[in-house]
Amino acid sequence: MPILGNFLKTAVELSRRLTPAPSAEEAQRKELDGLLFSAKDTAFGQFYNFDAILDAEDTQQAFRESVPIFDYDQLYDRWWYQQQKEPNITWPGEPDFFALSSGTTGKEPKRIPVTEAMLDSMRSVSLAQIKSLANFDLPPEIFEKEILGLGSSINLQSRRGHLEGEISGINAHEAPEWFDFFYRPGRDIAGIDDWDERITKIVEKADQWDIGAIVGIPSWVLQMLQAIMEAYDLDSIHDLWPSLGLYATGGVAFEPFRASFDELMDKPVYYQDTYLASEGYFAFNARPDTNAMQLALRNGIYYEFIPFDESGFDGTGSVKDDPVVLGIHEVEADKDYALLVSTCAGTWRYLIGDTVKFTDLELHEIAISGRTKYFMNVVGSQLSEEKLNAGITHVSDELGVPINEFALAALQREDGAYYHQWVIGTEDDLPEDKACSLLDSFLAEANKNYAVARNKALAEVRLLRVPVEQLYDWVERRKKKGGQVKIPKVMPADDMQDLLEMIK
Repeated sequence: MPILGNFLKTAVELSRRLTPAPSAEEAQRKELDGLLFSAKDTAFGQFYNFDAILDAEDTQQAFRESVPIFDYDQLYDRWWYQQQKEPNITWPGEPDFFALSSGTTGKEPKRIPVTEAMLDSMRSVSLAQIKSLANFDLPPEIFEKEILGLGSSINLQSRRGHLEGEISGINAHEAPEWFDFFYRPGRDIAGIDDWDERITKIVEKADQWDIGAIVGIPSWVLQMLQAIMEAYDLDSIHDLWPSLGLYATGGVAFEPFRASFDELMDKPVYYQDTYLASEGYFAFNARPDTNAMQLALRNGIYYEFIPFDESGFDGTGSVKDDPVVLGIHEVEADKDYALLVSTCAGTWRYLIGDTVKFTDLELHEIAISGRTKYFMNVVGSQLSEEKLNAGITHVSDELGVPINEFALAALQREDGAYYHQWVIGTEDDLPEDKACSLLDSFLAEANKNYAVARNKALAEVRLLRVPVEQLYDWVERRKKKGGQVKIPKVMPADDMQDLLEMIK
């Protein structure tokens, strides 16, 4: 009988019931006040007069009026670059870490400061996520099993007096020693930089572990599980790890991968979505029967929301000079908002690049609906990443073919007319003409702007099926494999041409 597991499960349930829940507006006001007070003596706080903002009758409104909206280049060039050399720039002291944003192109990675306060914030949200497991019907023995985390290398690089790496690698590097007791693959394997070598070591050790939960980006976790099943000639991953009951996913939309994961299982597994970015741990799925994620409102992060429409953005996806900006208590359900964050890492009114949609205002649950820049609008089609994912899921369901990755770009024919070029990654046979027709019809019905474009400037739609490994090879050639590296859903034309040339 799993005595320890029953004890831990009961403790999680009791902790959840005893945790108070103030109103979202009150919680967020306190977070903003705390952030402003902590940073008021920094160079940033003095330049934007945080003391005066704190003395204002309406702190939130004064904050909006006093501090401009920043994108990465603006914040890095003026402030974060200095923070790598001098203390007290945007947050007290000097950050020990800078997170290298995974990005989706071969350009220089973004460097996001990670302070000790931010590491504490992420640990706090992780604890809240663990408490939320009381809402899931998990067997007690799962609390005694090991956790397999598949993230970036914990072998961080030294630069200008701080350490650099992707955020999952930083978090694993800074995990407390007691975590090693049940963390797999362990620090030695997690420190291997080469992705293929790391997977080989994981496969070698897999039969020595008793895994109850897995954490990682679905594209790379799927590859790992498939490699393990092939090496041990398994019909199901549960033949090796019978207690596996939870997979915490994140980084990219999970739905395109669901069918492929289901094929590997012969027992129920809860898929728990998470929203962990280089800038902070923002949300996690807190209950079953939904893919929506609950915002973390009391963990050193202040959120603002810009309507992703003509009141906030122009037709190219760029934020307007004076956009409408809303607080947590002002948002509406089922509307797209670009996310602004201010955090305990010295990130101020930062346009994260994601768009979110509130699915439940009472529980403050969101779904990531896309990217402000990663939406297809070259000829007015206005396709969000949410719609693209829905279209791919529709094709996958209709044809019974799991589709794990895809990419889209608008290209021009020799006559100057535009067409949409899709590249679909799957190991199964896919009737390309049928898939293209299904995708085109679904998007025309789901989005009136797309339907209009198809009758005017968007001349045709083309679709190419490739083994998913070819997409990963393209990413590796431009950047690297594994960790938190992602396939861009919407590509610039030059990148798509480069991908097509490599496929040829």
